[in-house]
Amino acid sequence: MLKTRFTELVGVEHPIVQGGMQWVGRAELVAAVANAGALGFITALTQPTPEDLTKEIARCRDMTDKPFGVNLTILPTIKPPPYAEYRQAIIESGIKVVETAGNKPQEHVDEFKKHKVVVVHKCTSVRHALSAERMGVDAISIDGFECAGHPGEDDTPGLILVPCAADKVKIPMIASGGFGDGRGLVAALALGAEGINMGTRFMCTKESPIHQHIKEQIVANDERATELIFRTMRNTSRVAKNTISTKVVAMEKDGATFEQVRELVAGSRGRGVYENGDPNAGVWSAGQIQGLIHDIPTCAELVSRIMREAEAIIQARLESMLSGKRRDAAA
Repeated sequence: MLKTRFTELVGVEHPIVQGGMQWVGRAELVAAVANAGALGFITALTQPTPEDLTKEIARCRDMTDKPFGVNLTILPTIKPPPYAEYRQAIIESGIKVVETAGNKPQEHVDEFKKHKVVVVHKCTSVRHALSAERMGVDAISIDGFECAGHPGEDDTPGLILVPCAADKVKIPMIASGGFGDGRGLVAALALGAEGINMGTRFMCTKESPIHQHIKEQIVANDERATELIFRTMRNTSRVAKNTISTKVVAMEKDGATFEQVRELVAGSRGRGVYENGDPNAGVWSAGQIQGLIHDIPTCAELVSRIMREAEAIIQARLESMLSGKRRDAAA
């Protein structure tokens, strides 16, 4: 068993997190992750209303008695959802861990802290991590350039970003982007993180509430099968490479505005991909970790395998290297 500051903070067995994912972070996946000894997050805004979120939390509790959390992502939009009402639903439901993401969450952090809720904030840079630390969050999830979704605009991969953040951030930090096996977990710990956050890898599990064809597409894809859209708009998003994403990238190169690509990237189309199983029906998030995903296990099988791999690497490979060095020194 690997104990870290993060596992102690949130009360889970393993230093593995399933972060919030739009249309994917539902009760059946989150409960399976929790039952496997890791930490899962229900995605608040996947639920149409705060009342629906309350019901989803209750549904998850019917399937697990282990800790789980809720993700609340704050994004700039013309017609913002009722964030305060979602926040209140989270608090009134007795959730003890929240993952925040997006712009300036100070109001939400303050309110969650009043109710003794642990706040994990997602960041894509060291400066944003330090800002969140000053806001009073309890832990950081830092996303390297390899991640699905929004990797920020600095293009800094995890191999650099994680240790840079670890050198400066004092609170526990988990590494996100490009993680899916025991090798990645050991690497993250070596770089200074207290665990890993996996999105795409958890999408490709038996309990994941997306169409089987999309899971099979993730297995078939390699590490090159993603594209970066919205680069010209400085709102970069990594998505699975398909006919739609390729068209959007080409349009951007020709100077297209968001209004000109809006219909292609509509969230309803992305949701339809997960529901109907056509990988070319819209844009959908996937990370470069696709190149290391070769099967569709249960969450329990996946978490157990990652922990076995990590412990074997630490105990067999690394310790044997150290013992070899000692033998050489003794000789």
